Amino acid sequence: MKVLIIEDEAAISQSIKDYFRPNGVQCEIASTKRDAIDKIGLYEYDCILLDLMLPDGDGFDILKEIKRLNKTEGVIVISAKETLETRIEGFTLGADDYLTKPFHLSELLVRMQAIIRRKNFNGSNVISFNEIEVDVLGKSVKVNNARLDITKKEIDLLLYLIGNQNKVLSKSAIAEHLSGDMADMLDNHDFVYAHIKNLKKKLTSAGAGDYIKTVYGLGYKWQDE
Repeated sequence: MKVLIIEDEAAISQSIKDYFRPNGVQCEIASTKRDAIDKIGLYEYDCILLDLMLPDGDGFDILKEIKRLNKTEGVIVISAKETLETRIEGFTLGADDYLTKPFHLSELLVRMQAIIRRKNFNGSNVISFNEIEVDVLGKSVKVNNARLDITKKEIDLLLYLIGNQNKVLSKSAIAEHLSGDMADMLDNHDFVYAHIKNLKKKLTSAGAGDYIKTVYGLGYKWQDE
């Protein structure tokens, strides 16, 4: 999963990034309102962590921009502001959750995962698709009840594909999801093909259906056979 951290305090954003990395979360950081709006306009995220007090503006303006762009990312406001009015304004503008500083990183991770599950998988911790079962919290995959030897990156790719069932996903969109804005610095997206190929082989070899379809010239999509 891919997350945008909008926070001007470098120590806080880095601590979140360091804590999330072992949990399979790809993090990008924006320290200003302008940088955040640029990233939101260019990329897709699973969730956005939003500080309200930024050096060049108010975080509420970012919420308004997310709404104007019809973006579907989940948003958790992380702020030192604790008034009822601030909370109400945040929820009114489209925030999904509100966490007051200081907070425990473990709680932030759980809340973020809950929002993503609710938006993409109806709140379930275990995602099932025919004979495939993905334990989101346990970071494991089973095919016909047999555990699959699979990497965290492949699980992330699998959830991304299932969560966008029947939608054509371009190589660049998949690259951004797996690698964040680092994808812009790569000469090509051949690594996407490698991940797709490996995931497809592991699933079909374990007895799963051939659900990953190549859409020539466009990308890939997940669909039932």
